[in-house]
Amino acid sequence: MPARLSASRPSLALPARLACAAVLACLLAVALPGVAQAKHGQAVLFDTGGRLLSPEYRDATFTELEGLGVTGIRIQVAWKAYAPDPDGLERPPVDLTDPASYDFTQLAAAVDGAKARGWKVVLTLTSPVPRWGTEGARDNVTNPRTSDFQHFTTAVARAFPKVDYWAIWNEPNLFKFLMPQYLKGKPAAPAIYRNLYLAARKGLADAGLPKARTLLGETAPRGNGKDRIAPLDFLRGVFCLDAKYKKKGSCAKLTADGWAHHPYTTPVGPFFVPTSDPDDVTMGAMGRLESALDKAAKAGRVKSRLPIFITEFGVQSYPDKSLGVSLPKQSDFRSIAERLAWNDPRIATFSQYLLTDDAPALDQPAARRYPGFESGLETYQGKKKPAFEGFRLPLAVEPTKSGAALWGLVRPAGGKTKVTVEQADKGKSFKKVLTVTTKADGSWTVKTSNRAGRSWRVKWVDAEGTTRTGPATKAYKDTR
Repeated sequence: MPARLSASRPSLALPARLACAAVLACLLAVALPGVAQAKHGQAVLFDTGGRLLSPEYRDATFTELEGLGVTGIRIQVAWKAYAPDPDGLERPPVDLTDPASYDFTQLAAAVDGAKARGWKVVLTLTSPVPRWGTEGARDNVTNPRTSDFQHFTTAVARAFPKVDYWAIWNEPNLFKFLMPQYLKGKPAAPAIYRNLYLAARKGLADAGLPKARTLLGETAPRGNGKDRIAPLDFLRGVFCLDAKYKKKGSCAKLTADGWAHHPYTTPVGPFFVPTSDPDDVTMGAMGRLESALDKAAKAGRVKSRLPIFITEFGVQSYPDKSLGVSLPKQSDFRSIAERLAWNDPRIATFSQYLLTDDAPALDQPAARRYPGFESGLETYQGKKKPAFEGFRLPLAVEPTKSGAALWGLVRPAGGKTKVTVEQADKGKSFKKVLTVTTKADGSWTVKTSNRAGRSWRVKWVDAEGTTRTGPATKAYKDTR
């Protein structure tokens, strides 16, 4: 899988580096106190790219997120973006545990904006690393120095003590974010990552947050044996387990509140299960990760029933026809993936990666024209795709022996509400068939009739009296 499909880019606090930024907004439920509970305590994450870190886009983005029902943000905090003298070869002569030694201006504006709205905040501490913060100062991802990362963690935690979750490193099983991945043909990154995670835990304790809630992993979905490690192979390395999940070495049990994962799939859709490597984990194969975590718990390396946090997910769309799907199918696939996550009590969060597509490189040949992600709910020019209203009013339909099963969600709803279900047969107009009362969390299910070529959509009237209409969708069979 191309790296840009399987990996997000680290966020940088400078507007010029927005293409490398990643900001997730999340509806955090039981896991983050004070937010309405979804089924199984599941929350929904939303990643806006770098817009909340930019003074140019911040206010408009907050407004748009509010309209979509978002109640929290997650921001990747790229160490290099905030560090003093990031390209220097020698450690700066400053107190690296002091927030004043870093430039947190834009990060503080995003966090303060969220807190002013009563939202929750999740921060992910990640690469790129200042060159002086690596062993050998070769680049910005190879062998980050754990003592310096511990100090950075302390500084961030002192600056933002009310953060609700701390996730450690973005996609550490991918060469773009952590090196070396392999040494002499064997995985090296898991041990490096384990030490970084332990350093972060110490840094949080040094900042007066010994009980801070932390997330392991943030793993990319697939490996290739060269410059990326399959997520379950990486997991075994982090927990010091062999291929059969038996203990090796004298590693202590890790304290964590969840394992974070990015289960990107392919244009085949959310039911896709990779067969080339059983250690790969896409959206359709989340059971593999659950089983692996249970085996790690049985080996005494982590607590039992560790929750899974999907902290990044998206469906690529046209105009990138090499990796994307049509705009209607993007909306359908996103809603199906959300239903899969919603119905899995082990999954604590789901996510949507990107509000607005990354800008294409129009001066490049077609094969290199889309170096970023086209998984947004809007085009890079700001035109809303079907997935925009599909995010506000997700609808997934599965054929059954006797008809069709519909699952939906009214994301902005603050309690029980009513939705109108409409259907249309091929060549016909939509007509009302049902009115459904949602649960308190905005979710609903219903069974209805089905026939070839039939499609469905929902309508909902918001608190201001505006009628919201979701995109049309068809029934998709679970092919797993």
